[in-house]
Amino acid sequence: MSFLPEPDPVVVALLVYRKFLYLEILALLALVRLIVGRGLARWPALITLLLALGGVATTFAPAAGLNHGPLYTNAAQLMAGGGGMAALLVPSAIFLICTILPDARWRWIDLLHGLMLAALLGMWWWIS
Repeated sequence: MSFLPEPDPVVVALLVYRKFLYLEILALLALVRLIVGRGLARWPALITLLLALGGVATTFAPAAGLNHGPLYTNAAQLMAGGGGMAALLVPSAIFLICTILPDARWRWIDLLHGLMLAALLGMWWWIS
């Protein structure tokens, strides 16, 4: 018999997904699109890659002891904006630009990104 409240599994899944999986997978998808894409499709992928890597670096900076100084403070405040969802949705919105560009190759990347985004928004809706 446990006296501690048990959290909803969807809440736990959302916390793990948005904190440790979403930006990392998005960065990998953007890197693949950057490598195989052509023309204008590379620019949104590059911006997404830089934003996602910045978010990943901000997330893991305290574990590396790099959580001092104004750069980390500003980045952490940006990551916390909008309950932490803004830092996930802005790179995703920029990456969605690739879906309408004709030079983007390997459309399965767009499908996977859409599934990731749908899962994120679905879990966010569920706990709201």
